[in-house]
Amino acid sequence: MSGTSLDGLDLCLAHFDKDSSNRWRFDILAAQTFPYASEWTQKLLLAHTLCAFDFVALHKDYGRFLGEQAAAFLLGKNLQADYVASHGHTIFHQPQRGVTFQLGDGAALAAAAGIPAIADFRSLDVALGGQGAPLVPIGDRLLFSGYGSCLNLGGFANISFEQEGRRIAFDVCPCNIALNAQSRLLGEPHDRDGMFAAQGEVNALLLDELNALDFYALRGAKSLGREWMEDVFSKKVAAHRISVHDRLRTLCEHIAMQVARSSRGADMLVTGGGAFNAFLMQRIAALSSCRLVVPGEQVVNFKEALIFALLGALYVSSEVNTLASATGAGRDSIGGCLTKAQPGPRR
Repeated sequence: MSGTSLDGLDLCLAHFDKDSSNRWRFDILAAQTFPYASEWTQKLLLAHTLCAFDFVALHKDYGRFLGEQAAAFLLGKNLQADYVASHGHTIFHQPQRGVTFQLGDGAALAAAAGIPAIADFRSLDVALGGQGAPLVPIGDRLLFSGYGSCLNLGGFANISFEQEGRRIAFDVCPCNIALNAQSRLLGEPHDRDGMFAAQGEVNALLLDELNALDFYALRGAKSLGREWMEDVFSKKVAAHRISVHDRLRTLCEHIAMQVARSSRGADMLVTGGGAFNAFLMQRIAALSSCRLVVPGEQVVNFKEALIFALLGALYVSSEVNTLASATGAGRDSIGGCLTKAQPGPRR
């Protein structure tokens, strides 16, 4: 799993089976985050600016990189896997134009890892008229059904919950992608515990402008991408000549307000890097009527990688892994493309 906040590459080896009631169970056998070298961070940041040939070459190179990382991870842990399920790294996401693209060629990944690979999980849903996101809600339903809602505070905040027998889900607002961009202006990759934000003041004008963005008035399935961040959200933030601390404080308040508007149920499971932002969590708790539940660190850090592993397991089992109720597609589907080579030594 590689998210929009570019924190690094998350690898999670999970074992799945079903209990006597035919319900999915999981066990995380090993998990680790590999921070990106500065070279890869720059390549991923600039990928959308490349010409067609260079973009395709990077797609292959990044797929090979993912396969090499998976192979090294398993070798280092002295473990084996049946499949690699890869989210890739989202470069383009404009579902209203029928376009989404996750970098990381599945064939190059499978060849480098020496393991069958399942990739490109979003394209089928977009072809069926959906947003191609969020895909995590099927995992929320199958693995974390004991909570009223599931909130992920990643690059973008997203939420899912059951409503009249359907799993409803959508992107809530920018989260770490916005906070980390401001923290980098202060020389830090992220705002540890929200200490910078806590030193700032809410700018009421900026807060009102962010809360009034058209995206928040949309109903039903909706998702956010880099393009909207650059064209809309970031420009609003940059237009206000206030301190970075005040921007961070205002962004935290904005995130907390949008999460509170979207929350459902008595208990809300909170995962993703933002769950470690103590100040942000305090603001969400103050504005939301839900009790926030932060699970163990392994689930907080690797829940999305875990669920993409589940998407792969569902694909292999020929079970639905993409919910139309969450994405707005015409129907449920089994997304992904499987690539595998015949076993045996290389020639």
